[in-house]
Amino acid sequence: MALLTDISWSSATQIASDVAAGELSAAAVIDNALARIARLNPTLNAFTAVTAERARAKANAVDAACDRHKLPLAGVPFAVKNLFDIAGLATVAGSKINRADRPAKQDSPLIERLEAAGAVLVGALNMGEYAYDFTGENVHDGASRNPHDLTRMSGGSSGGSGTAVGAGLVPLALGSDTNGSIRVPSSFCGVFGLKPTYGRLTRTRTFPFANSLDHLGPFARTTRDLAISYDAMQGSDPADPVCTDRAPEPVTGVLARGFDGLSIAVVGGYFQRAAFPEALEALSRVAGAAGVKQEIDIPEAQRARAAAYVITATEGAALHLGRLRKQAHDFDPAVRDRLIAGAMIPASLVNKAQIFRRWYREQVLKLFERHDAILAPATPCTAPKIGQQTFLIDGVEMPLRTNVGIYTQPISFIGLPVVAVPVPLKPLPIGVQIIAAPWREDVALRVAYALEQTGAVMAPKVPKWHETAP
Repeated sequence: MALLTDISWSSATQIASDVAAGELSAAAVIDNALARIARLNPTLNAFTAVTAERARAKANAVDAACDRHKLPLAGVPFAVKNLFDIAGLATVAGSKINRADRPAKQDSPLIERLEAAGAVLVGALNMGEYAYDFTGENVHDGASRNPHDLTRMSGGSSGGSGTAVGAGLVPLALGSDTNGSIRVPSSFCGVFGLKPTYGRLTRTRTFPFANSLDHLGPFARTTRDLAISYDAMQGSDPADPVCTDRAPEPVTGVLARGFDGLSIAVVGGYFQRAAFPEALEALSRVAGAAGVKQEIDIPEAQRARAAAYVITATEGAALHLGRLRKQAHDFDPAVRDRLIAGAMIPASLVNKAQIFRRWYREQVLKLFERHDAILAPATPCTAPKIGQQTFLIDGVEMPLRTNVGIYTQPISFIGLPVVAVPVPLKPLPIGVQIIAAPWREDVALRVAYALEQTGAVMAPKVPKWHETAP
């Protein structure tokens, strides 16, 4: 049986294989994960709740299952952003207000599907309030810290998810992505993240932000782990009106096809103008490893970002209007002020943004008539310092909190599938986006897998601080 100290950095794939083969018990895996969380979470602040009793019971059930060899995620610990319903816990969504809510009666369907595949939920993860955040800083729970440098941001709003996976607390986590909230933490924390096509994975029993932009997806330390968890979560759900009724389209079996037969391009223009040198270096490394020589432009990306802001702000404001009227003082002031501003945007401007959105989607989809995948930076820079308020964009000092997502917003705005891959630069990693056509998660994941085989992308282990943490 493998030593417990050997599995903290094991992939979900390896853990499931060892548990299925009887070389490792699910109970031992979960005990190891819970011990690591107890030791490191006081420093990292990734978890807001740990479901230890539930996890141990589930692990014992996996060990007792006679068909555990058929469970693709047997014994694999995972955690979810605290906007997912977890039976017995209030769904706080990073807020103070929701803590008074009654505990959820039932898990989110995505939790149910992962556990049906043998995975074991170990807790809920820190996040930016109501998912309106790019930093990973929460005024109520504190900042989730970057595992590669504890003085730096994890990224948001799924900051706890990026931290937990990047620090080896769990090999899998779930987050949400409205304007970049999976891809930004993936970039800052040096892990892989998948934002599927809008409507691909059900959002039932999760707390929303902006309905027409919300996506759910996984974080992992390998492409294969992303693919296996994604495959386990696919499926229609009539309770979510935007969830596709397409049959599941498994991707794990096609990863090894890699670059074969694919046309890949790098996007320039807007997507490189404001990039820091490290973002450009990461993009160059990935493009070189993929043999990409053609650069293209996505028309009107800057206007797309502005339109995304308008729609996000107005949809978010509509959702929270009652809370703003009754409990404005209980919001993070930065979130409150942006929601109030969203409530004041005139309907005529929202209508223009929606008309532009349709036009922009048509223009971007034309690019996929010639290319299967497009590469772009995930963030303009590596993780900034916690508490940092501004940074330089094109030589101009700009607010950091609202501008970290300059490269993610024009993509989530039209619901395209994206895999964020980590490039292990020193001293801090940074991510690159692999963007594909709607419903072609398989293409983005194939490219990510092939890049991982070249060594150009990988999830680096964190520095040695964790070995001496109390």
